[in-house]
Amino acid sequence: MELQSEKLSGSERAPGRFVYAQAPLLVYWELTRACDLACRHCRAEAIAARDPRELTTAEAEDLLDKIRSFGDRGGHLVLTGGDPLKRPDLYSLIDYGARIGLTVSVAPSSTNALTREVFKRFKDSGVESISLSLDGSTAEKHEGIRGIPGCFGRTLDTAWDALRAGLRLQVNTLVTAETLPDLLDIYKLLSPLPLMRWKLFTLIGVGRGRTLKEPTPEECESLHNWLCEISKDSPFPVATTEAPHFRRVALTRMRARGIPLAAIEKSPVGRGFGIRDGNGVMFISHTGSVYPSGFLPLSAGNVRSSDVVELYRRSSLFTTIRSTRLFKGKCGRCEFREICGGSRARAYARHGDPLEADPLCAYEPAVN
Repeated sequence: MELQSEKLSGSERAPGRFVYAQAPLLVYWELTRACDLACRHCRAEAIAARDPRELTTAEAEDLLDKIRSFGDRGGHLVLTGGDPLKRPDLYSLIDYGARIGLTVSVAPSSTNALTREVFKRFKDSGVESISLSLDGSTAEKHEGIRGIPGCFGRTLDTAWDALRAGLRLQVNTLVTAETLPDLLDIYKLLSPLPLMRWKLFTLIGVGRGRTLKEPTPEECESLHNWLCEISKDSPFPVATTEAPHFRRVALTRMRARGIPLAAIEKSPVGRGFGIRDGNGVMFISHTGSVYPSGFLPLSAGNVRSSDVVELYRRSSLFTTIRSTRLFKGKCGRCEFREICGGSRARAYARHGDPLEADPLCAYEPAVN
């Protein structure tokens, strides 16, 4: 990977960071779309039964080998779905990935299948961490999003079970116009847990999520300022997904506090500079199609017929989406476009063009 610094404004320069043109930091692999939940925002529009077109075990192992060939700086592999537990070969795939040197995390659904025994098997197989979703501070609010009675209490119970098993735990929370007023109470509910991270996923209108309402740009700006405030004393790191303009807010506030750029670079926010759809992130579907993210339905090709490393490094889709000089609208003239870059998935969902401006960013850059 190439280490670069990009000019932001005046004589100031952004912290040094990796440009993710050679290898992704995060590889999300949707093992299956089968799931017992009925979440209102489901990107995958999950189904009850497994799709017969899923990658076979042999194809899956070949894919793991190819992901490993990115090298030692290759991506952290996140096994997601649907519900990965619906794949009967899940544990053998985890074992295989760990054996060839991959770092593996799992994003299971919070169902009755997620037991203490499962967490023990995860731990014994070398799973580094898991993620669970909590979208409300009460059963009524959470289950109103997830669609299954009883999943609120089960999520909290399984969170503690995962931690007791020695697994690192990330909790994901959906940000919509509906959940926004509840985020403070969700944060208070999570505060006693020794989390690896609290990650807020800002809604993209794809899949079933088309029926939900995004927050406004002004609400997002307020949210990001609030996240910066609570991060000062939070017992765990706070991060965002599909809201890269959080980095611009955090960087601006850190500068105002006189924090040196070297310290900003080492902070959780600084380490995420530049990462966005297709630039540090890659998504592989249950049938092997390769996307810049799970929320951007433009495929570069399929692992059954192409090398996933070549698709990430050299396909026209990925190389184009990484080229910030091609960005349009205010994203194209923004001085923060290298560290932020906007959500390419949201630009596509709103405009039908992944190079357009992110409509959820409230910032208006100076005209160049």
